[in-house]
Amino acid sequence: MFILGLTGSLGMGKSTTAKFFAEEGVPVHDADAVVHKLYEGEATPLIEAAFPGTTAGGKVDREKLGARVIGNADAIRKLEGIVHPLVAKARDAFLAEAERSGAKVAVLDIPLLFETGGDKRCDAVAVVSAPEAVQRQRVLERPGMTEQKLAAMLAKQMPDADKRARADFVVDTSQGFEAAREQVRDILRRVATMPKRHP
Repeated sequence: MFILGLTGSLGMGKSTTAKFFAEEGVPVHDADAVVHKLYEGEATPLIEAAFPGTTAGGKVDREKLGARVIGNADAIRKLEGIVHPLVAKARDAFLAEAERSGAKVAVLDIPLLFETGGDKRCDAVAVVSAPEAVQRQRVLERPGMTEQKLAAMLAKQMPDADKRARADFVVDTSQGFEAAREQVRDILRRVATMPKRHP
């Protein structure tokens, strides 16, 4: 089974692109959705123990947790130490299930793929991109988003140009949905004949 990493900075259209892969019948692992689930289940007692007062009603209160960890490297490391192994376990279970079901390609949709070294587990990487002006417009239209929040979020991510330089494929979402969908189909045609990087 060919493992394709899918990543892209904030507001580039990564979630939409992941949906296009799913529509083509490709199993897609959504790392963000896994974290959401963990924050409403398995990770909650562990996070409460590490950061008392950041959960309520069996769920992590993201605002309270954010207030405790943002800008605090030690706290972020502590949180990652709890969450990353659980996310890895979910990813491995997803890949095993995709393999069992006979999938030829599986997509790992991971926002910080390069930043966390996740690309090393992939046979190829597709980066979702759009011009900076398009990205800013999309993100600033989100409710509650400010220039400051955008700057803080982008500071945590590898610059788009660096991601594109490391990518095997780039999906440009600035040309509309149909064009992006066609790029996804083209990637699937191309990976069908590519060698795997990992045995």
